[in-house]
Amino acid sequence: MRRFLAGVMIVAALLLAALLAMRLAARPAEPRAWFQNDRPRPLVIAHQGGDGLWPGNTMVAFERAAAMGVDVLEMDLHITADGHLVLIHDETVDRTTDGQGVVEEMSLADVKALDAAYRWSLDGGQTFPFRGQGITVPTLEEVFQAFPDTLMNIEIKRVVNRPIAEPFCAAIRRHGMQDQVLVASFHSDLMDAFRAACPEVATSATRREVIEFFVRHAVFQADTYTPIAGALQVPEYQGSLRVLTRRFVDDAHRRGLEVHPWTINETADMERMLALGVDGIITDRPDRLLALLGRR
Repeated sequence: MRRFLAGVMIVAALLLAALLAMRLAARPAEPRAWFQNDRPRPLVIAHQGGDGLWPGNTMVAFERAAAMGVDVLEMDLHITADGHLVLIHDETVDRTTDGQGVVEEMSLADVKALDAAYRWSLDGGQTFPFRGQGITVPTLEEVFQAFPDTLMNIEIKRVVNRPIAEPFCAAIRRHGMQDQVLVASFHSDLMDAFRAACPEVATSATRREVIEFFVRHAVFQADTYTPIAGALQVPEYQGSLRVLTRRFVDDAHRRGLEVHPWTINETADMERMLALGVDGIITDRPDRLLALLGRR
């Protein structure tokens, strides 16, 4: 019994020493200009430009959201077969346009020929108020040119057969948007490639990085975490598991991380997120969040 207890004590001592070493070695997130902007927190982040108000990922949405006074335009990035960066949520054009096809197998001309607002409706498909108005899928170049001083949150969507990190980074540098863009992606391989190509640009955590932080947070070891990203963009719940709590937000802040919950559209839910101390809210209804914050 004495030998057993001695062994347990040795293991416990080693574990405590390892945890202490991890805490001493851990560093907070590296400061990035995107997070040091003078916008008041919490940030109003218009998901797809406000997909609950007008057709998402279109110039109409971005123009109206910017005029409304949002802080950040959020958008989704794909690449065409001929190497053009376009803004559309899905891997295919089927759900949102009057066409069919996989984006990365289509030319820019083919994508541009489609009505990007064709299927957008607020009443379950009874009416389509923006159909037939010449609204097309925008290119990243068009958005950079139209909003050179606007903060953007750009999510790299799944791309299978074409490299996207290098042309994306080149576009950011060409337009001088390094401090204006926060890059997101669920996919570690795409994010790793982007970070290697464009280390000066701020990024949010991948799914794998969020899980790592959450596990450490859950066992009260968040202070052992050294972030690569500058923000955690997460849902309030993942299935039945609650992700966002006040302790989660506090732990993130101690690691130099901002917290941006998605996609929060109801006023009551926004109020609950604000009470947790989040740094921004990703929403299809930026009008409601602006009104709640007294900014509209």
